[in-house]
Amino acid sequence: MSGLLGARTCPGPGEASDLKSPRGARFREPLTEARFQQLFGDAEQEPELLAESRLSLLCRLWRRRARACSGPGAWRLLLARLPPLRWLPHYRWRAWLLGDAVAGVTVGIVHVPQGMAFALLTSVPPVFGLYTSFFPVLIYTLLGTGRHLSTGTFAVLSLMTGSAVERLVPEPLGGNLSGIEREQLDAQRVGAAAAMAFGSGALMLGMFALQLGVLSTFLSEPVVKALTSGAALHVLVSQLPSLLGLPLPRQIGCFALFKTLAAVLTALPRSNPAELTISALSLALLVPVKELNVRFRDRLPTPIPGEIVMVLLASVLCFTSSLDTRYNVQIVGLLPGGFPRPLLPNLAELPRIVADSLPVALVTFAVSASLASIYADKYSYTIDSNQELLAHGVSNLISSLFSCFPNSATLATTSLLVDAGGNTQLLRLRSTPPTLQLAGLFSCAVVLSVLLWLGPFFYYLPKAVLACINISSMRQMFFQMQELPQLWRISRVDFAVWMVTWVAVVTLSVDLGLAVGVVFSMMTVVCRTQRVQCLALGLAEGTELYRPLRERHKLLQVPGLCILSYPTPLYFGTRGQFRRTLERHLGLREGGKETPKTDGPPDAVAEPIRVVVLDCSGITFADAAGAREVVQLSRRCRDAGIHLLLAQCNASVLGTLTQAGLLDRVTPEQLFVSVQDAAAHALERLESAGPKSCTVWV
Repeated sequence: MSGLLGARTCPGPGEASDLKSPRGARFREPLTEARFQQLFGDAEQEPELLAESRLSLLCRLWRRRARACSGPGAWRLLLARLPPLRWLPHYRWRAWLLGDAVAGVTVGIVHVPQGMAFALLTSVPPVFGLYTSFFPVLIYTLLGTGRHLSTGTFAVLSLMTGSAVERLVPEPLGGNLSGIEREQLDAQRVGAAAAMAFGSGALMLGMFALQLGVLSTFLSEPVVKALTSGAALHVLVSQLPSLLGLPLPRQIGCFALFKTLAAVLTALPRSNPAELTISALSLALLVPVKELNVRFRDRLPTPIPGEIVMVLLASVLCFTSSLDTRYNVQIVGLLPGGFPRPLLPNLAELPRIVADSLPVALVTFAVSASLASIYADKYSYTIDSNQELLAHGVSNLISSLFSCFPNSATLATTSLLVDAGGNTQLLRLRSTPPTLQLAGLFSCAVVLSVLLWLGPFFYYLPKAVLACINISSMRQMFFQMQELPQLWRISRVDFAVWMVTWVAVVTLSVDLGLAVGVVFSMMTVVCRTQRVQCLALGLAEGTELYRPLRERHKLLQVPGLCILSYPTPLYFGTRGQFRRTLERHLGLREGGKETPKTDGPPDAVAEPIRVVVLDCSGITFADAAGAREVVQLSRRCRDAGIHLLLAQCNASVLGTLTQAGLLDRVTPEQLFVSVQDAAAHALERLESAGPKSCTVWV
């Protein structure tokens, strides 16, 4: 490792050179890539050996596939695809069962009113929300890797599904439907919602087959949070007609939020005073209870089930006062007991709902994977993103056979699940972290009891109460906007992504807003790769480190030597910037050689560049266009009398450059393992041409 240290001027004639080492002594010879491979790697193989190694690799892959079909291989595959087989033998029944039971029952109690409320948001009868709170939860318990995840109905998915259902099965313009016509309309809408669940589940299973769990990274945290916050505002506005007792048709498409607001303001004089009173009283109870659960979560043994209390009080009040007949209050009505008959969704509808199923599948996976990752990091375990694709794909696909609509993990019930399971007195005394693997089964038991026996008790439940439950469940999503000031301080780009996504979701629709957010987020990444500056490096005095010359350090630079670092991928989008930057630093133009740019003081005299070292450590990948640009750079440097050295290329970039014909322009002795080695070789080359005065920039 060589460098420049200590001396402010180069030695004169007859003096010993001190340019090769920090202390005037040589530690080792500069290492090229070829020399490094000879010393520490395998010698270059002959083509026959390479062909033989490829053949042996194929044989190993074939044997691995064959072993997977054996008995032990099948058992390992079964363990990977059914997580309970791994954790159930190690389950601590005495320590964890009580916490799971308390958490599961608490979440199940919340699932009942929320399921019915989100069913109305999906434009299907309330009982189908109970089905969606049962079957997906049971299936995810068997297949999911998120131990603390609560699945079921989710407001954002219900809103997206409801918009598609209203478009596919619109209500007749007259609006006055008989009982039979209403049943037929509801059956068609249930079929459309189940078809969307089937389509989104099939898409997620296809993504699992292709091992595309990495796609969750394309939905960044600002995009997901802005999407859910904007969707929460859509939910709030869409529930205003139910809060006020206004029989208004649901608005769909772009600008639906503003259309709904205009329709509500126009029809406001026709609002039902009884339903308005019920809504006001319900919100007056639900909102403070939510706030109490959040503020005193560490003191309460289990969260207060405000939703179920409100449901019971409203049902009793409506029954005793005959609000449905005296004041025309809309009620839930009869909930059919038992389970629906398994029925394959109408496959003829699939081509019409593919475009709607894709964003539903992406939101399902993104929200579920991000929630699972948060709690996996908190409680020190890992999740498998591809297994999550399988779990949610199978959950949506199978539940669609029982007339369920799309489902996913939910923000509110997941937080409630962890709080309820982690705050029981027994777990506090034993200091045992909550596991909650079996909580889903207890939650299913609560919903099952409602489906089998307790359904008639909800006959007189006012639909306005369900609308209030929808609004109060959006609390966490609305409060995500409190993170914007911190996001502005951390990253202005992420703040812009958040705002653009939120505005697009609110003004257009949830589907289009998601597309705009993803595209804008990807564009910010592309733009940032194109705005990266190529840095000229100098040696930090007293060290062997090369730092940017613009930093406030004592840096040394040798006349005639230019060390450049290009810290971004080299592909078709950055090749133009790469060419212009190198031309500016090296003084290269098509018409000949110009004076190179200097990063030093304004009065520094720019010396002609004789050797350039290109630090490729920041080039993580290069495509064909970028590789050809490097080959052209080597040709132009040779024509201009500049000796080009490449340092610290990773194997992928070096392979791409080699295939593009770089070794036809440069020799293997011009490829070095580090910047220090390349700089040492450059100094030797410059010394052999005769010493010149050094320039020191502070």
